[in-house]
Amino acid sequence: MFRSRVATLGVAALVLAACGANDAAEPKKKTELTLYNDKGAWSKYFEEMGALSRQAIGLGMKPSGYTDSAQYQAFIKASFRTDVKPDLFTWQTGGMLEEIVKQRQVADTTAVWQEAIKAGDLSQDLAPYYTVGGKQYCVPLNVAYWGMFYNKKIFDRYGLKPPATWDDLVAIAETLKKNGVKAFYHTSVLFSFVWFEQLMAGTDPDLYDRLSTGKAKYTDPGVVAVMERWKALIDAGYFINPGDKTDPGDVLKNGKAAMVSFGTWFNTSMTQREMKAGADYGFFVIPNVNPALPKTSMIFESGPLCALAEAADPDASTRYLKWWTTAQAQEKWATTRGDVSANPKVTIADQALGAVTKDAGSGTYRLVNRYFEATPPPVLTAALDGFGAFVTEPGTYKEVLEGIQKAADDYWSTHQ
Repeated sequence: MFRSRVATLGVAALVLAACGANDAAEPKKKTELTLYNDKGAWSKYFEEMGALSRQAIGLGMKPSGYTDSAQYQAFIKASFRTDVKPDLFTWQTGGMLEEIVKQRQVADTTAVWQEAIKAGDLSQDLAPYYTVGGKQYCVPLNVAYWGMFYNKKIFDRYGLKPPATWDDLVAIAETLKKNGVKAFYHTSVLFSFVWFEQLMAGTDPDLYDRLSTGKAKYTDPGVVAVMERWKALIDAGYFINPGDKTDPGDVLKNGKAAMVSFGTWFNTSMTQREMKAGADYGFFVIPNVNPALPKTSMIFESGPLCALAEAADPDASTRYLKWWTTAQAQEKWATTRGDVSANPKVTIADQALGAVTKDAGSGTYRLVNRYFEATPPPVLTAALDGFGAFVTEPGTYKEVLEGIQKAADDYWSTHQ
């Protein structure tokens, strides 16, 4: 009997010890998440969102921002193989999202999307940009519609108004040139694709879409014609030096260029510089190059906010993504930055951006996926390098297109 009791107590002690060990091994529930992002200039806005989320759902967020996109992407991809992992991180849709989904690194958010769509916090139209293999991943960090920001004081000085046609836009550029003002901003780094996508989408959006799926070639006559038009605009002297390192926000404010083409997120650069919409600057939709197109093509992008498939606290990460889609979160996110929102319930204060958002959501425009997301990563890398070389030496456009097509041939030979 005594031995039996001893044995029983021994087993009980082992069970209790094992339970204690399991308790100790359980991951600690997080009260603050780290959000790694490639938008270092937005740290202030992320911090404000972290403060609001702490109040709203008891879960704070601390941003860790990068300003160099290549360094950021390298860090995130390296983190998949190390113990330094983000709770949340920003990324891109298209091929870059598909890449990390196939690596099983990013959390499935299908349930979050279903709940948000049912509540009216996300549009079903956005879901395809976040869908891989029939499931959704990440949620929209932001949405943006691309157009032209312009220095209103310069326009007023020369009696100019937003163009109704492409010919109007070229006439504006010519007037500015005659008065010693550069019409357009462009760059040889990262955003070197902006004018290519705009000219392609405004000339032949179907051809643009076929390029992104390997069903057309960069050496096709329609693409060559677009490059020749782009070259003609550069040769005419309408652009600033593409190697100019001045921040585009400062370029517009100081009048180094009268117009800058970017997504609606660029509005934040204006508000950060204490510029007032309608007084210091304005925004217009860029007219099609081809006036016969049934709808005006508008470049569209949506940047994801993601969680890891093996997050330190999966429940906390999912809870934060759910909250991020709500009107409470999006009202704050859009208002503080002076930008538009992925949540249809949010009212946009800026009249011009509000009108564009409403029209885009009602089918007024043909939405065209931004080149950065529409193009497979290996082809994108070749294209960014190629366009960067082209804006510096426009006469090389044929060689540039041949180089991009070689990368496209290599990619699509194994991805059709």
